[in-house]
Amino acid sequence: MGIFSFFTKEKKENLDKGLSKTKESVFAKISKAIIGKSKVDDEVLDNLEEILISSDVGVETTLRIIDRIQNRVSKDKYLGTEQLNSLLKEEIAGLLQENETETRFDFSFPDGEKPYVIMVVGVNGVGKTTTIGKLAHQFKLAGKSVLLGASDTFRAAAVDQLTIWAGRVDVPIVSQGMGADPASVAFDTVASAVARKSDVVIIDTAGRLHNKINLMNELTKIKRVMQKVIPDAPHEVLLVLDASTGQNAIEQARQFTAATEVNALALTKLDGTAKGGVVIGISDQFKIPVRYIGIGEKMEDLQIFNKQAFVDSLFN
Repeated sequence: MGIFSFFTKEKKENLDKGLSKTKESVFAKISKAIIGKSKVDDEVLDNLEEILISSDVGVETTLRIIDRIQNRVSKDKYLGTEQLNSLLKEEIAGLLQENETETRFDFSFPDGEKPYVIMVVGVNGVGKTTTIGKLAHQFKLAGKSVLLGASDTFRAAAVDQLTIWAGRVDVPIVSQGMGADPASVAFDTVASAVARKSDVVIIDTAGRLHNKINLMNELTKIKRVMQKVIPDAPHEVLLVLDASTGQNAIEQARQFTAATEVNALALTKLDGTAKGGVVIGISDQFKIPVRYIGIGEKMEDLQIFNKQAFVDSLFN
C-alpha cells in the first residue's frame, strides 16, 4: 500500500507544519556544521552526532545512526556533504523500518471481538485527557461507537475535563466522580460497553508520578477487573508522552514500560517543540509502536504515526 493512498494532502500539510520547528532547528545546525566542508569526514560526523543528540534523538539511537553513516562513507569511499541530508534520511528511515512492529493506517480496527479496550496511562500534564478526546473524535469519524471511562478519580479536574471532552465529541461517558475506586469505574465502563455493543472503550487512568508503586499497583488492579468482563482486555495500553520534554519523555517511557505492559505510544505537542527527534529515539529504543502523534490543537491534529511520512516530512 502506498503512503498517499491513506495519507491525504491535508494530513501531509498538517504534519509538515507540525514538524516545522524540529526541521528548522536540525537543518540549520547541519547546514552550519558543513560550511566549508566538501566531504563527510570525521569532523562532520562528530558534529552530526552532537546535533542529533541535542535534538533529543537519544544517545543510543544517535550512535546507531552515526555507525550506519560511517559504514556508508567507508564503503562508498567518498561522499560529499551535499549528500548528507539524503544519506541521513535513508539511514533514519531504514532504522525505523527495521523496528517495524505493527502498522495501522487509519482509525479503524479489524473485525473481531468487541469492544476494543484502550487503557490510557501517563503522568499529569502530557496531554492525556486531550488525547483521549481527540481519539474519541477520530474513532467516531471512522464510524466507530465510543464509550469513555473516567478512572482517573484522583483529581476532580480529571473527571471534569474528560466529561467536557465527552460532551464536545458527543460520546457517552461512565463516571463515578472524584474519590471513587478507579477499578470499579473501569469495570462498569467495560460492562456498559458490552451491553451497548460499543466498538471502542477508552479508559482514562490517574497521572501521578511514574515512579510511584501505588499507581502501578492500581493499573494492575484496573486491568484485572476489566478482564472479569473481557478476558483479554485491555487490548491496548497506550502511554501518552509529551514530546516537548525531550529526554524526560524517554525516561517516562522507560519507567512505564518497566512497570506495566505498554504496547502503544502517543507523542503529543510536536508542533510546539524543536525536540521532534525524540520520536525517532523512542520508536527505536523501546520497540513499541508509536501509534499516534499530536501536531496541533485541532481535533484532526492527532494523527496515526506513519514512519515513512514522518521521515519524508522531516527531510523534504
